[in-house]
Amino acid sequence: MNYAQQTPYSDPGKYAGLLDELPRDIAGLTDVLRNVLIHYRGGGIEFTGEHLEEVNNRWVEAILGTDQRRNACPLATPRKPEDKVAGCCRDFALLLVAALRHQGVPARSRIGFASYFVPGWNHDHVIAEYFDGERWVRVDGQLDPGEHWGFDVHDMPEGPFRSAAEVWQAFRAGEIDPDLYGVDPSLPIRGGWFIRDYVFLQVAHLYGDELLLWDGWGAMADDLEMDLTPTDELAALLIASDAGDEAAATKLRDWYRSDPDLHPGEKIMVHSPTGGAPYKVDLVSRQKLA
Repeated sequence: MNYAQQTPYSDPGKYAGLLDELPRDIAGLTDVLRNVLIHYRGGGIEFTGEHLEEVNNRWVEAILGTDQRRNACPLATPRKPEDKVAGCCRDFALLLVAALRHQGVPARSRIGFASYFVPGWNHDHVIAEYFDGERWVRVDGQLDPGEHWGFDVHDMPEGPFRSAAEVWQAFRAGEIDPDLYGVDPSLPIRGGWFIRDYVFLQVAHLYGDELLLWDGWGAMADDLEMDLTPTDELAALLIASDAGDEAAATKLRDWYRSDPDLHPGEKIMVHSPTGGAPYKVDLVSRQKLA
């Protein structure tokens, strides 16, 4: 996959011109993106109604369209918190990926778990990576670098963030408590089944299907009542591919493209955190289905 090219999810569409004037340094770029986005459960604002529904802005074009309808100005122009687009970690990562790809820089989103928000807890999380010509550099564009995270948020070390595949292998080896991995310590959405589903999300994002964290398709499930061997193999291939194993990368790519249990079809199920019954979205027409 050419990570310098936009995917349908990262493509800014008719708003591409907004990305032309963005900074080319990572610190400046992430400053602008935090000016556009605000986490739907952060910032001291209780979002409701249509503003809360912005977390389901699946495509960067939709995120930028929402922003421009509200603000109608360059992305670097300061916005009040209540005027920002409500999103989540996935949106911060994907907007950064879109901006980098717009500048010709190979970039991708990475699915996993972060240990740096709440001591003793591992939040589901998405960060961005870009290739600097020698290596993939991890960036958490959601974080304010002025806060004391204990690491460089623009060049993250190994440890604070672990990929879903790495966490799955640790779970299968009995090295972690899966109930400490999930959405939030206050919520029951956690555990081994949750980690497994995130392995599916990790491979989808790797191959340009940068879906929402609450999307469901294929063999994803809310239990572990199935043969776990394929997930073990999938996680092993993801980790080997990350380490530069070209044979593993080829096998993983071919498996993802051919197996409907792994990749989303034209329609996916959405379990939105905004509440209400799950619903389907047509990924081709970009329409919510009744």
